[in-house]
Amino acid sequence: MRTDPARLAAYDTLRAVAEREAYANLVLPRLLTDRRLDARDAALATELAYGALRGRGTYDAILAACVDRPLAQLDPEVLDVLRLGAHQLLATRIPPHAAVDSSVELAREASHDGAARMVNAVLRKVARRDLREWVDVVAPDPQRDPEGYLAVYRSHPAWVVSALWDSLAAHRGKEAAYAQIDKLLEADNLRPGVTLAARPGLCEQAELVKQGAEPGRYAPTAAYLPEGDPARLEAVVRGRAGVQDEGSQLVALALAAAPVGERTGHTGAGASGAGASGEVGGRDALWLDLCAGPGGKAALLAAIGAQRGARLVAAELAPHRARLVKRALQPIHGVHKVVAADGTRPPWRRDVFDRVLVDAPCTGLGALRRRPESRWRREPADVSRLAALQKKLLAAALDSARPGGLVAYVTCSPHLAETRLVVTDVLAGRDDVEQLDARPYLPGVPELGDGPDVQLWPHLHGTDAMYLALLRRR
Repeated sequence: MRTDPARLAAYDTLRAVAEREAYANLVLPRLLTDRRLDARDAALATELAYGALRGRGTYDAILAACVDRPLAQLDPEVLDVLRLGAHQLLATRIPPHAAVDSSVELAREASHDGAARMVNAVLRKVARRDLREWVDVVAPDPQRDPEGYLAVYRSHPAWVVSALWDSLAAHRGKEAAYAQIDKLLEADNLRPGVTLAARPGLCEQAELVKQGAEPGRYAPTAAYLPEGDPARLEAVVRGRAGVQDEGSQLVALALAAAPVGERTGHTGAGASGAGASGEVGGRDALWLDLCAGPGGKAALLAAIGAQRGARLVAAELAPHRARLVKRALQPIHGVHKVVAADGTRPPWRRDVFDRVLVDAPCTGLGALRRRPESRWRREPADVSRLAALQKKLLAAALDSARPGGLVAYVTCSPHLAETRLVVTDVLAGRDDVEQLDARPYLPGVPELGDGPDVQLWPHLHGTDAMYLALLRRR
């Protein structure tokens, strides 16, 4: 191959995403390791792959203005070469001649000489304007169609822009939504840093700080790793800490911190046997993670629970993901159980768990910083399909909680149909559940809105857009 290894790794990542519906954050690190790219080439490959995926909406609009046929009629391999070339020309400091020449060579190797000539002609047209000039040419008028303009300018599907705008308005008010929507979309396109989670009883934040990390903003378990490979840290290697977004840590910590009601009708329960939270220590304290894969939140909850004498049951539908959960829980002391089970039809008894986490499968629109390809892979129909599943899971979680028990409903999507409306619909059919104000259980976190639920935001909190509702059985 005459193409340099960095560009080839970026191209192969884009092809894996398109052909196998792979995730770039899983494919690219493996390619970098297998091909033994040095630090400089690895950084370039990462910038090109993620940049082309994030900017695909903008670049496709620009390329459509430079190609004499619909983009859908181009060979997919050639279109990915053009996207990589457009990113180099419009969003990096790579000299234009190097961006064009390397793209032409990549097209020749990926397709044929005719494709290489077309790539050369198209990218030379792209190079005539900078990114902002191109947006002014190809995007709708921002006054007449602000959502359409932002869709092109910030490279999001228009339906995603609309959904995020609606969620901002619901949680922060219409004026704030209008002022913040562009900042939110911009934050979605920024590459997130690496956040570590110290697992209580095994590792403390201070240990990670001594190893070069910086303290997290809000969660006492969080630490930011400014550089380096987290997999080389001793605490991560031994499972005493893990890589986990601070928003994910915050919602798990909130579930652990909020009070449950006292048990009744159980031997040894009651005021004398219960702690301040109403839980009974030792074998009587039972927690559940209903959708536990791949195990990050389960590990954090298990570590906290072990300090209180609580046991965790972690359920996961997919057996291979259940194995990942089991591996994550292995270093944590105490008795914990991992089961491969359908959370909508749980194999355990009703009315048994003190605390239940239901981190429901969702569109992932709150994690577009980490998985930029998700915005192009999801469709509006996915929302209604997933919302039906989310309601079943939440109903099962509430049934699994004992009277007085607590349920945290969590999604990594701010879409109203996956968050607030799911909770509203499920609670409408029940009179045995009350919703708590979740905000007091995220101490120190600003800009939490009017409650009682909490929606975190990348542009405000620097986290994924995690949603949290805390519900308690009466």
